[in-house]
Amino acid sequence: MKILVTGGAGYIGSHTTVELLNNNYEVVILDNFSNSRKEVLENIKKITAKDFKFYEGDMIDKKLLRKIFSENQIDAVIDFAAFKAVGESVEKPIEYYTNNVSTVLSLLSVMKEFNCKKLVFSSSATVYGNPEVIPITEECKTGNTTNPYGTSKLFVEQILKDVYTSDNDFGISILRYFNPIGAHESGLIGEVPTGIPANIMPYISKVATKELEILSVFGDDYDTKDGTGVRDYIHVVDLAIGHIKALEKLNKENKGLFIYNLGTGVGYSVFDLIKTFEKVNNVKINYKVVERRKGDIATCYSDPQKAQKELGFTAKRNLEDMCKSAWNFEKKYHDEHK
Repeated sequence: MKILVTGGAGYIGSHTTVELLNNNYEVVILDNFSNSRKEVLENIKKITAKDFKFYEGDMIDKKLLRKIFSENQIDAVIDFAAFKAVGESVEKPIEYYTNNVSTVLSLLSVMKEFNCKKLVFSSSATVYGNPEVIPITEECKTGNTTNPYGTSKLFVEQILKDVYTSDNDFGISILRYFNPIGAHESGLIGEVPTGIPANIMPYISKVATKELEILSVFGDDYDTKDGTGVRDYIHVVDLAIGHIKALEKLNKENKGLFIYNLGTGVGYSVFDLIKTFEKVNNVKINYKVVERRKGDIATCYSDPQKAQKELGFTAKRNLEDMCKSAWNFEKKYHDEHK
């Protein structure tokens, strides 16, 4: 079975590609390297000892998409090609809507042309906005999103629902991620954002290497156990395995629209994350508390039971594993690129 992975050189895309190859899927990657690096492709090959086809370009380019689909018998698509920083999306809403919504319309249009009707879509827990209840189930109301990133994911979810309504032969799995962190155990792939990191774990790692001076903790006056934001952190390898499970479900059912939370069901605060990173890696993280960041909410963690029941998916790695693997990757990357 041949899978097109858009954004396959990125953080989550690269880890999912590894799991696909390890599970004997054929893979075709499309990436424009807007937030990824070419060396990742070689590192995927090192980890898996397997090859794949690669196309460089943008998913909004229908001509390129048609070339990919005409040169390969694509059976399903896993779509990771999106901008993903909450704070940046507040500053750059036009760029986020263009990149995160228009590109999916191009993809769906070409998929339909080539009668490829299986899609696993990378969504986000941000579609729940400020959640009504915690833990969050898939039945919770979506909308009232607090930032353009979340709204862009919500828009695409609605588009996918409408596509399925119009053509019930589609098999679509929408995966609402919580907070992926960590890295592959090999230390060969991990999270390397371009420029200053917008996500917390790579920022912590770069403070640990002294590449960055201090971590800003955005607010310590939330209604949480220690005043800092509480999130459901999931190891990126567990998250990648969740995509394999979602793909297996689509292959089994062949058609349908499925929505799953992918998380651990456990909420950790920013201070929990900092303290665990310091403890398991024996390093000191300098931090300062600053004003709350626009678009953030106090608490967000999942009820993962639906994915457990329907996909047989359970996150196995704990917060210590996440912190250890992130630091293992960061040290290797820092030593090789300094």
